[in-house]
Amino acid sequence: MSDIDDLTKAKIVALILDKKTEQALDWLSKLYKVDVPQIVVGTIKKKRRTVYAVYVVQEKKIYASNSEIFYNPFVVLHEYYHHIRSKFGTHRGSEKHANMYAQQFIDAYMHVVEKLNQSTSTKLK
Repeated sequence: MSDIDDLTKAKIVALILDKKTEQALDWLSKLYKVDVPQIVVGTIKKKRRTVYAVYVVQEKKIYASNSEIFYNPFVVLHEYYHHIRSKFGTHRGSEKHANMYAQQFIDAYMHVVEKLNQSTSTKLK
């Protein structure tokens, strides 16, 4: 998988937080050169009460259990990890790796926000 710089990761998270999840997935898919997965609010049998979201390989679709999850960057990016793993022929990616992938984006976002806050506070002095 290609490396994505921290600023881009932060922008992806910001898009999801700004309720532009589809735009974030579109951008990521262009970076990875893969089809864009569809994301919908809904559930699938046997997973209704056990998960917040699930990626269904055969449908190329992320199911978010509710609209709050639809805009949760960690969950969306976790499921997107499963999408890209399936596209690169190695779908059996572990939950641990999906969590680490999503956390990298969250960490990058937090780092960029922290730098922006420091910059703003320095300018105000």
